[in-house]
Amino acid sequence: MLEISIIKCLQDNYSYLVRDKKTNLIAIVDPSEFLKVDQEINKKYKKLDFILNTHHHSDHVGGNLALKAKYKSQIICSAYDQDKVPGADIKKKDNDYFIFGETKFKIIHVPGHTLDHIIFFSEIDSVLFSGDTLFSLGCGRVFEGSYEQMFSSLEKIKKLPKNTKIYCGHEYTNNNGKFCIKIDKDNLNLKKRIKEVKSKIDFKEPTIPTTLQEEIETNIFLRYDDKKIKKSIGIDNASNIEVFKKLRNLKDQF
Repeated sequence: MLEISIIKCLQDNYSYLVRDKKTNLIAIVDPSEFLKVDQEINKKYKKLDFILNTHHHSDHVGGNLALKAKYKSQIICSAYDQDKVPGADIKKKDNDYFIFGETKFKIIHVPGHTLDHIIFFSEIDSVLFSGDTLFSLGCGRVFEGSYEQMFSSLEKIKKLPKNTKIYCGHEYTNNNGKFCIKIDKDNLNLKKRIKEVKSKIDFKEPTIPTTLQEEIETNIFLRYDDKKIKKSIGIDNASNIEVFKKLRNLKDQF
């Protein structure tokens, strides 16, 4: 079983300090910066065995080298990164596994936001570290990949168990909710969730984790097959991928 601590970094990033309770192995997911992560490690465990990177963007790997140097950690990252992740030790491909004590993380390749993007999924713990592919009430911008790749990546995530807890890379939920409700006006689940999000933000609490079930019910980027959403954006008879493209373009301009 996993123990997960949320660390706020930079302006709106989240890094995740993870402990395997049985073996006391310690990992950090996407260390945005050294100082805040190091402070949390010192306070809780005073060691770091692994660094897990979802993709190569600097706000997800910024703490890699300093943490590796201090703790002699091993860096686990994508095999598709073309040497972009600093300090990489072990590179994983789609459907590979990373064994973390008693926890077995499945590696899922999800290109779109970047070409190298991977996510870490533990079925036993019902946990997904989704990086910048799936956000709470949103999805990542398409930078290096194509809309088709991002759509396919979200489809992969959508097929995971519905009770999966989503730990994403940024605190974007409030703004994402404003976009979702603009298009999905009659969604009662979304209205309820926006109230819950506001309450958490008012108390300066993370809106993470969410669950895949919640995302399927409220995140329009997973609801591209909904007839009301298609009608709302004026493309009633469009394919799912066409709806996704339109939604992503609208969000880019939001």
